[in-house]
Amino acid sequence: MGSPGEEPTFGELLLRHRRSARLTQADLAQASGVSVRALSDLERGRARAAQRRSTEALADALGLTGGNREDFLAAARDGRRRRSRPVVPFAGPPPAAVPDLVGRGHEIDMLRRAAADALTVPSGVVVSLVGHPGVGKTALARTAAHLLAAEFPDGFLSVDLRGMDDQPVTPRAALDVLLRGLHVPAAEIPAAVAEQSALFRSLLAGRRVLVLLDNAADEAQVRPLMATATGCLTLITCRRALAGLESARWLWLRPLETAEASALVAAIAGPDRVRAEPSAAGELAELCGNLPLAVRIAGNRLATRPHWTIAYLVDELRDESTRLAALSAGDLRVRSAFEMSHRRLSPAARLVFRRLAVIPGPDFDADLATVATGMATPDVRAHIDELVDANLLQAGSVPGRYTFHDLIRLFARERLAVEEDAGETSAATCSVLDHLLDTGIEAGRLFYPDALRDSLEASRFATREEAAAWLDAEAANWLAAQRAALAHGKHRQVVDLARALHWFSDGRIQQLPWDEVFALGVDAARALGSRADEAVLLNFLGWARYYCLGDNEGGRAAHEEALAIATEIGDRREQTWALGYLGSVLLRLGRPEEALDHVERSVGLADMDFWMGQGSIRNVLGKVLCAVGRPGEALLVHREVLADTERYRDDANPFTYRFFRALTFQLLGRALTETGDWPGGAEAFRTARRLFDEGGFPVPGGECAVQEGAAWRKAGRLSLAEGCLQAALQVFTQVLTRWQRAQALAELALVLDATGRGQLAAEHRREALALCEDLGTEAAADLAKRLLSGQG
Repeated sequence: MGSPGEEPTFGELLLRHRRSARLTQADLAQASGVSVRALSDLERGRARAAQRRSTEALADALGLTGGNREDFLAAARDGRRRRSRPVVPFAGPPPAAVPDLVGRGHEIDMLRRAAADALTVPSGVVVSLVGHPGVGKTALARTAAHLLAAEFPDGFLSVDLRGMDDQPVTPRAALDVLLRGLHVPAAEIPAAVAEQSALFRSLLAGRRVLVLLDNAADEAQVRPLMATATGCLTLITCRRALAGLESARWLWLRPLETAEASALVAAIAGPDRVRAEPSAAGELAELCGNLPLAVRIAGNRLATRPHWTIAYLVDELRDESTRLAALSAGDLRVRSAFEMSHRRLSPAARLVFRRLAVIPGPDFDADLATVATGMATPDVRAHIDELVDANLLQAGSVPGRYTFHDLIRLFARERLAVEEDAGETSAATCSVLDHLLDTGIEAGRLFYPDALRDSLEASRFATREEAAAWLDAEAANWLAAQRAALAHGKHRQVVDLARALHWFSDGRIQQLPWDEVFALGVDAARALGSRADEAVLLNFLGWARYYCLGDNEGGRAAHEEALAIATEIGDRREQTWALGYLGSVLLRLGRPEEALDHVERSVGLADMDFWMGQGSIRNVLGKVLCAVGRPGEALLVHREVLADTERYRDDANPFTYRFFRALTFQLLGRALTETGDWPGGAEAFRTARRLFDEGGFPVPGGECAVQEGAAWRKAGRLSLAEGCLQAALQVFTQVLTRWQRAQALAELALVLDATGRGQLAAEHRREALALCEDLGTEAAADLAKRLLSGQG
């Protein structure tokens, strides 16, 4: 209030009447139409008075009458006539913005909203900026402070808490800095932290101040320092999550996108250099893990070496063993940023950190971490939590899985090399490789057709679904382990893993690089000198090439090599498979008569049991008979196969039984449509689709939906056709199913044309054409021709 004997100002009267009416600023703003910001400025004396109409609106909203109303209006008139008393700023000016900040527009918007919210939140707003070392927390906080300066007219306070030092700044020392920033004489600063904190917050009452607590150590350090007063915003930067702060908001900073990181390089080293080498700039960003500190260092190196090309620096950074050393410029070093966080870990967490570097894939769970460290799983989980809190690990998108940032993984490998001897590292590596390979072999063998219930009883997996879930979740790890095992001379395990996964691969055609899995197996078989394994794995490789990749010639070459080896060593089983596979490949190459010859020879050789191959070879025969114009004979073959499927049902596991029936019904549907029985073919495709869906195989199910839709269209059942095709499009939404989506769109366009929706049909054709152009395959080119002629 004013001094004794001095009339109250308009702002003081406004505050007195608002409190008497028990209204918040937000309540009064809504009732009067005057903004909260304007009310705050009036009550704090930063504005002399409201304009006449606003004053009258405020008087009405406050319910003022008689003398109170007259005094209120007079104070406003007086305030508009004379100069307001000067307001001494409490704190200093905002910092300069960090130059070249890119890719943080979303985060700046979030901080703007936090600043706006601080006006009405009774205890102010606290935002904790969290992320990896080097992700740009301080740069964002300082830039935000600069941009938000107008929202905090009473000033800016900042203190570096030195949270990564061996002795971080104490709360008492930090409060001493903050109170001096508020012009409190040293002699008047209390000695106790609680009293300091109370004084700090009382001085902020009624003010709008932005406080930056940079590089915090933990919750205990920052709790007394937070500006918990209405109108104030506290920004905290920390490498830990500070999950214990009761009322804070968290803003997690991620590495930049590659395009944003390239833009940062351009801003530092010059846009012309990036325009001249865009691909190299993108690779440079990726080698830096898109981490702002690393990208900035790379940009600085280019800026100070104008004769360097970006490609030259990329070549220097490709070597993982020297990448961290190369990412330094002046006093900026990526490794130093990681070392500060690493020093603050407990000794056990440091061991876990470096041992996790032996895991070959990009992510892992606690069970795999247990194998790598040799610790008990509960202990490993606790230390992983410490690493996540320190932002040296990050939680993956799947709960319970974790991942390194690429550069932090390199740092962990460095620590492993420095802190453990070669024998310990080799033992840990072998433990992880053996675990992944042996578990993968065991899981894969559960999908063999003859793996019955007793196989599960002797397995670490309770169900095949559990085994499949492990193979899917750890796919990147067991594949990386297979690569590493080949280099470590573990050839038998590499062969066994490739062989074990063959039947499992039938249900995961698009998801994994089966050509690489089986090619690694071929290399290992050759290293072992095992011709029998080589023939088997060449057949698997040929299948992966033609069936999964569409490389028909590559598939044919592999199967012919397998046939030659199997013939040489007298292996009738692999001869049978090679001839059957060659029949399928030759059919794809447009040579149906040769295909029939090979398949008939395969059927003649087949002395394997039904589930381990005979049924599959006979289905190939039916498919080829359809192709050579003998669909009636094909129908007989497929119906006999279905009958044998029931006859031998007890000899196969439920997974194989359901999957094989689905495949056979799909082939039966094809044969029926070749005879002109469109409704019968549609029903067979529908059965196949249901069986695939029940087994958890949406892509084959979607392919059957397209075939069913085409059959219903030709049968004149257009509404049924459209429903099938729309269902297929819901499945084909990923990059790997672009070809299937193009086929579904082309078929749906024909249905739409037939129902008089030509414009929508044209839109579908345009999308299908774009997909065909993107694919660039021979089959896609043929479909594009049909689409352009209106036949697709």
